[in-house]
Amino acid sequence: MNENIGFQLSRAPRIWRAVLDQRLAPLGLTQTRWVTLYHLWRMPDGQPQCDLARAIGVEAPSLVRTLDQLCEQGLVERCPCDQDRRTKRVHLTKQATPLLEKIDAIVQQAREEMLKGLDEQEQERLSDMLSRIEANGQALLTPDDCQR
Repeated sequence: MNENIGFQLSRAPRIWRAVLDQRLAPLGLTQTRWVTLYHLWRMPDGQPQCDLARAIGVEAPSLVRTLDQLCEQGLVERCPCDQDRRTKRVHLTKQATPLLEKIDAIVQQAREEMLKGLDEQEQERLSDMLSRIEANGQALLTPDDCQR
């Protein structure tokens, strides 16, 4: 058994985010903002804040400040949920689309460069293995109640 695998699993995402931070800095985006926008773009429209927080891997209250900043920039809107007034649903604005297209192009380029030397089959195997590791890890966590 490889005892260093845990360290490798923790280093790879840090390096991934550092590369993206470096490349997205010219767009004036902090890591927190680009990660939030990118996740929102990949999720169905009108996500509850708690679902977005869970997808990003942060506590719901921690996301509030970032969403406030993105609202001020005109990139997202928060609307009350019809079924539950405690819940806010988050929507991207039309103004966010050109920025997200730039982010996506940068992310795609970085992905290609970081996966250089891995053929398509190896990339699929890696994705499958990471999905299984993630599922195993999720099963070990205590469920988190998200009220907002």
